[in-house]
Amino acid sequence: MPHPSPAAPGPELLGTRLRLLLSLLDSGVAAVYEDLGLADVRPRWVPYLRTLAAEGPSSVQALAAATGVTHSAASQTVAQLVREGLATVAPGADARQRVATLTDRAHGLLPSLDAEWEATAAAAAAFEAELSYPLSALVGEALDALERLPMRERVARAAPLLIRPAE
Repeated sequence: MPHPSPAAPGPELLGTRLRLLLSLLDSGVAAVYEDLGLADVRPRWVPYLRTLAAEGPSSVQALAAATGVTHSAASQTVAQLVREGLATVAPGADARQRVATLTDRAHGLLPSLDAEWEATAAAAAAFEAELSYPLSALVGEALDALERLPMRERVARAAPLLIRPAE
């Protein structure tokens, strides 16, 4: 699949290029899982599995905080883990809270997933060493900037006649 030259598109295709980058990163890690005989495991599940292994049963809110995603995203991922037989969910002390726990099947996968995690972390560090600026730092800065001023507000400021800024 041909890729545009790095100097070609600018900020106008930022979302498209980030989706391509994420797709390339995720598909590469997914291929490693296939090589390990874990083709049914998705890369985005592993931080949840490792968190549950390290912390024990955890609320969806705690998993969201640990993985740096929204409660909604964590809830969807936990539901996928349950469907795949990697976690169970039970009510927490607060009736609104749901607590996830690893299954025996998930515990059985942890040695392979831990080894993959270490190898992927080393590969990611080597990948970042090829870049002019660490991607993980840049992503953190970008998330912080969007927390300060969401993209919708940035668009509203750039084109106030198109949409009104939030009040």
